[in-house]
Amino acid sequence: MSTIPDFNDAERWVVESALRERYGERVPIELADAEVRLDPDTPALTTCPTIYWTARGAHFVILKVGADRYRCQFFYSAYQQYGTARAEYDELADCVVSLLRAQADHEKETHGVQSGMAREDLGEDGE
Repeated sequence: MSTIPDFNDAERWVVESALRERYGERVPIELADAEVRLDPDTPALTTCPTIYWTARGAHFVILKVGADRYRCQFFYSAYQQYGTARAEYDELADCVVSLLRAQADHEKETHGVQSGMAREDLGEDGE
């Protein structure tokens, strides 16, 4: 049994507010648990509370790995998994914003978007 506290109402509000700001609408989140290796040097797995959602073809997870400690990643498949520049965050808001920014940057790179490109450069519908 894990001693890591579940996400509380305030933490869920932080995530939901960031998602509403990013996507302009309510994005449903799911609460789950994930078994994670907290120490890469030991094989022990720890059950961590997790927030999961999908948007724009990507899947996102934020794992609570301790009191005020968070890890995050987004993925498209088992072979396409991405994180942020930091391994762990002590502020949930920083974690969520960094994750959303990393996915948006990845999306732009995948679609060949470069800074300064005009809509006409992107194609018919700007995509």
